[in-house]
Amino acid sequence: MPITKLEQIVETVKSRPRKRLIAAWANDSHTIAAVGQAVSLGLVEGTLVGDEATIRSVCKSEGLDPAVFTIVHEAADAKAAARAVAMVNAGEGQILMKGLLSSDKYMRAILDKEKGLMDQGAILSHVTVIEVERYPKLIVCGDVAVLPAPELKEKIAITRYQIAVAHALGIEQPKVAIIAATEQMLYKMQACVDAAIIAKMADRGDIKGALVDGPLALDVAVDPEAVAIKGLKSTVAGDADCLVFPNIESGNVFYKTCTKLAGAELAGLVVGARVPCVLTSRGDTAKSKLYSIALAALTAR
Repeated sequence: MPITKLEQIVETVKSRPRKRLIAAWANDSHTIAAVGQAVSLGLVEGTLVGDEATIRSVCKSEGLDPAVFTIVHEAADAKAAARAVAMVNAGEGQILMKGLLSSDKYMRAILDKEKGLMDQGAILSHVTVIEVERYPKLIVCGDVAVLPAPELKEKIAITRYQIAVAHALGIEQPKVAIIAATEQMLYKMQACVDAAIIAKMADRGDIKGALVDGPLALDVAVDPEAVAIKGLKSTVAGDADCLVFPNIESGNVFYKTCTKLAGAELAGLVVGARVPCVLTSRGDTAKSKLYSIALAALTAR
């Protein structure tokens, strides 16, 4: 059965062998508490890379036993990120997580051409899984955080990443909507052109494992009533599992609207590297941090 709630990801991962998560520059209470909860629930084993004295002090203030973690001392944030990545490359962990260091330093360590986590030609992106109360299933979407203005090649990668995450959620044939401002084929609107190309690639088997259609406006992607009113014929419209946004502005506004105005919860991952990379924000809820770790464990090899 497909997973339709974020909490079901947690329950699914509990029944599987634990993966090891390595948190880079894990000097803050947000990171340590999230990893601690994931460890206590049996989702992952946890390694914290950072200043050992600080980590132990935070554990004490959070009421956590530092013995539940493996602590690796590294006294500077950039070095901690590089150390965490090196440990993953050495097979000592299957999940990477951002701690207190800035996102640019975290990404720099992942993208390092000699010592990072990227295979040649790989494209780094972000996949978000959102649970909105009014929608009957989870929404897999992106990119909301990494690729600012994806071109066609990058949108194809985003589409494939979303399909892979949907498969991990147990959705055998996910319905993927390539989003634009309209479902009409307007050749002067690049989002429409790219969407039509990706949809045709799927029709011809160049993109496998999903039903893909576009361009689709957001209303017809998720609302059967809008589809009926507009008389649209589509295997995806009104029932989309995945939303591929044309740019980071549209994706980011969508996910923040869902979380801040509709009370949605989410899980998010950086994908395209050799392992799933958790990238959470201080603004994310404790639940979202836990769900992101669970999603990483679900998708990790």
